This record gives sequence, structure tokens and C-alpha cells, in this order.
Amino acid sequence: MARTTIPPLLPPRHEPFKVACSTCGIRQLCLPMGLPPIDIEQLERMVKARRLVPRNTALFSAGDAFEAIHVVRTGFFKTSACAEDGRDQVTGFQMAGELLGLDGIVDGVHTCQAVALEDSQVCVVPYERLEGLSRDFERLQHQFHRLMSREIVRDQGVMLMLGTMRAEERVVAFLINLMRRLRARGFSSSSVVLRMTREEIGSYLGLTLETVSRTFSRLQDDGLLEVKAREVRVLKPRMLLQVIRQAA
Repeated sequence: MARTTIPPLLPPRHEPFKVACSTCGIRQLCLPMGLPPIDIEQLERMVKARRLVPRNTALFSAGDAFEAIHVVRTGFFKTSACAEDGRDQVTGFQMAGELLGLDGIVDGVHTCQAVALEDSQVCVVPYERLEGLSRDFERLQHQFHRLMSREIVRDQGVMLMLGTMRAEERVVAFLINLMRRLRARGFSSSSVVLRMTREEIGSYLGLTLETVSRTFSRLQDDGLLEVKAREVRVLKPRMLLQVIRQAA
């Protein structure tokens, strides 16, 4: 699989913090969820800016100094790291309400890169200020840890999938997980426009581009999906679920 060339990190493009956390459309998926108004006010004072990240632009790269947690407000990202053989290995796909940058907490340096798959926007949360505020507001600390745990659980699910499932089961599990996450954000539960390429899906699932493409074609031939370029529509959801239940 060819190494993907990522455009260099562009100068930050910040815009004023126009929408308060308390009125943001993704607040129920993000740090404000479940917090009382007094804690949300403190959080709003800490989140000073939003950053615009154009499509195919790196938000941060491996080796960059870690300074902030980024919360995806709009758009879609992929994270990737350099594998031992020199290839870029996709490690995740992030959407609205999910966190970017947790990899930098341990040593103060990012170990992966995050690239926007479409024009996107993130909220910039300075980590030192978040850490300090969390010590004073236990509920905010609990919520931050909850979001971190969500990321860990998702990563564990991927590892389990890669270790136990056949190619078809991996692709189906990926689609179902993606649609469930999108449905929680108000999108359709039966169709999705894939922001990532077949090659990027393959890198994430440990499959070749050809295997991913053949799997989509086979699922369409079996009448489970309708696939038009990057648009995927589920025709028989129960049968699709059955594919991964058989692997359990």
C-alpha cells in the first residue's frame, strides 16, 4: 500500500468563539454534557477559539509539541501513524463531538497526525488550563475522563475486530459502527456518504484496497447494500447485522 502524502501543517486559522458551549448543537456529545451552568461557564472561558481546518490539511503531525485537546465541532478527521515498514497506518476516524490529541498527553509530543477529510472545525481546549480547571471542578474532570474512556473502548473494539473477524465481517462491523455514531448526531441510520477512501478503510481494518472493494461489491451483489461511489445505503439491516453476529 503506497505511503500517503500529507500536505504540510498550515498556519492556524482561528475564528472568534461565536457559539457558546451551552447552545452548541453537539453539547450532548462533548465536554458540556451533564455539567451544571456554572461549570459550563468556566469551560466557555477556557475554550478561546475555534480552528478551521481545510480538507486534506493536517491539524497536527507526529513530533509536534502537544498543547491542546481538540474537539471536532464539524467535519471529519482521520488519525494515522507511521508503521514499522514506513507506511501510514490509519488508526481512527473522528467526527463531531469526538476528541483529537489525546496521544500527546503522555510525553508532551504528538505520536500521530490528524488530517481533515473534509473542511472541518475544531474547538481548541488548552490542556494546561483544562487540567487546572478539572482539579477545581470535579464534574468537569469526570466528564473529561468519560470522553477519554469512550475513545479507549472504541479502540479496544477495533483490536477485537481485527483479531477475530474475517474481511467481510470487518467491513460490515466498520459500517455499522460508523452509522451508529452518525445516527447519534442526527444523521440517517440507513445511509452514509463515506468521507474516507477504500484505501483508508483498508488501512484501518488491516485489509488491502482490493479486498475492501471486493467486499463492498459482494455485499451489494447479495442485496444487503446499495453502493454508489462513496454513498452506501443499507437495504437489509437485519441481514447485515447477522453477518457480524455469526462471528461473535
